Amino acid sequence: MKESDLLNIAQTFGSPTYVYDANKITSQYERLTKAFKNVPKLKLHYAVKALSNLSILKLMKSLGAGLDTVSIQEVQLGLAAGFDVHEIMYTPNGVSLEEIEQAAELGVKINIDNLSILEQFGSKHPTIPVCIRINPHVMAGGNHNISVGHIDSKFGISIHQIPHVLRIVELTNMNINGIHMHTGSDILDIDVFLYASEILFKAATNFKNLDFIDFGSGFKVPYKKDDIQTNVEELGEKLTTRFNQFCQEYGKDLSLIFEPGKFLVSESGYFLAEVNVVKQTTSTVFAGIDSGFNHFIRPMLYSSYHHIENISNPEGRERYYSVVGYICETDTFGNNRRISEIREGDILKFNNAGAYCFSMASNYNSRYRPAEVLWYNEEAHLVRKRETFDDIVKNQVEIDI
Repeated sequence: MKESDLLNIAQTFGSPTYVYDANKITSQYERLTKAFKNVPKLKLHYAVKALSNLSILKLMKSLGAGLDTVSIQEVQLGLAAGFDVHEIMYTPNGVSLEEIEQAAELGVKINIDNLSILEQFGSKHPTIPVCIRINPHVMAGGNHNISVGHIDSKFGISIHQIPHVLRIVELTNMNINGIHMHTGSDILDIDVFLYASEILFKAATNFKNLDFIDFGSGFKVPYKKDDIQTNVEELGEKLTTRFNQFCQEYGKDLSLIFEPGKFLVSESGYFLAEVNVVKQTTSTVFAGIDSGFNHFIRPMLYSSYHHIENISNPEGRERYYSVVGYICETDTFGNNRRISEIREGDILKFNNAGAYCFSMASNYNSRYRPAEVLWYNEEAHLVRKRETFDDIVKNQVEIDI
């Protein structure tokens, strides 16, 4: 997309607004499938939690993806977007047995990540195939909140508890059709991922009726120029060789599944916001925008870096600004950033705004959530309206006081 396109979108749809480039999503999908082109049965399940807009899901379906869902509502979104139940994997954490049974009744693939639910589900529904989510205790992630493969993580069944899993499977006579690995996000070291994969292969030999092995995802994307990222081409070459070898040893061509979310949509997304005020203090120049962490929480929650540009004045003299929001708390997008001179009314563009940005937006301070626009076939399409006051109050019930 050109910056002129983004400026036109800001003018047409207002600000703040999220914009997603379908071309970038498509190229990322094709890059990953090409990296694993020598796997006979490859399936990418898009992680809905990254960005759950129905139009994004329909785009994923058109590319050939399935879905990775973590809630019954995400399952329902997938069905609403036209996905077949067999294309949807349901991988919850800490939900009730009743919710898992709801998903099973719909017919989607079930992935269970704790012994208690595994035993209860197997006892009640032994004929329904189940995937087991394993925690290999291999760390991945640049921030503690997204590094979830460690031994104290709430995710997955510990690899050391495989004997307990086998006991439950034997006693319930349940059918285990898949095995899944969970390590976290921002994988940098391919060798660490391959090491975790070996742990998963070893665990898989305990189950004789597998249809697939799911390696999760967590591929790191670049957030700034020359930033490090996961070399998916190298990973594809190395893991393909090992996976095909394992299938030969196992005696069956299994499906290899990945669950990319951030990898597919992060770089496609831009967040556009207008500058309300430029405020000079004794030590800092603040650029205050018409948004805050209610719309874009990642910098405050994860200390994540998002490149910021002034697309209204790209040739202006660069100065240092701290870009902040309008929430009445510490609400900082970037400190002392070198940006083309900012004037009140300018439009700032935040990069890498496709994953875990709108999906984590809220109505904090009773602010409206922003609009979403999809750049598709070289045109801007509104795919979510900006909220109004009616949206803020529609589910509130007033009582006589």
